[in-house]
Amino acid sequence: MVSFDQIIIALFLTTFAGLSTTIGAGIAFLKKDLSRRFLAIGLGFSGGAMIAVAFIELLPSAIEELDFLWGNIWFFIGILFIFLIDILLPHTYKEETEDINAANQDKDSELRKKIHRIGILSAVGIAIHNFPEGLVTFAGTLESVELGIVLALAIAMHNIPEGLSVSIPLQAAVNRRYAFKVSFLSGVAEPIGALLAATILLPFLSSEVLGAILAFVAGIMVFISFDELLPSAKNTDESHMVSLGIIVGMAIISLTLWMFKI
Repeated sequence: MVSFDQIIIALFLTTFAGLSTTIGAGIAFLKKDLSRRFLAIGLGFSGGAMIAVAFIELLPSAIEELDFLWGNIWFFIGILFIFLIDILLPHTYKEETEDINAANQDKDSELRKKIHRIGILSAVGIAIHNFPEGLVTFAGTLESVELGIVLALAIAMHNIPEGLSVSIPLQAAVNRRYAFKVSFLSGVAEPIGALLAATILLPFLSSEVLGAILAFVAGIMVFISFDELLPSAKNTDESHMVSLGIIVGMAIISLTLWMFKI
């Protein structure tokens, strides 16, 4: 039986994770000149963190709730889902990086419009990504508060550079206040996902449904890491610092999981 306190904790953790995008936006707001290496390490770190939480915690938990076959089926359904989302809302991180530099030197209004469109597309894509993350953080917290904390921390870690990736082009195209506001709104999708789970999906959250959700979002996380975050990190800075960011991200998630398993 799920208690009212668990629901409140789940909503709090999901809101914390989602609004962590504002931390990334705040970094961009406070710092006018963001180096490529800084962003690359952050993207590598978040990619490593997402891969670790997907393969070390989410997918094994899903397989335990379902079985090996259905756990992996839902994992690949998650990959297929986010793949289709990417086709509909493609991300252009490489173009984004190149165009930001040009926009800083060229005040041409057409170029600024292009940068603005890229930033908005990134914000919409991240909001869509955040929605199922809010649902799974909520569901994970209902299963175990410790699991919910781990999920919220892992998601918060990768939401910070996501906030940066939204804020930077919009800051170049419009201004810092506008960039911060849009980054904030993209993070709000996460607690909205949790509210949907609390108001509509809660009666249906059996162990089987929870397992399917965990595997589904593990697939989403892995796809985002391999298709977006890690290539974007390498495109931004090709040094070994990106690999270091990936390793540190994985290590911190592993350490966090180990601490909560004690």
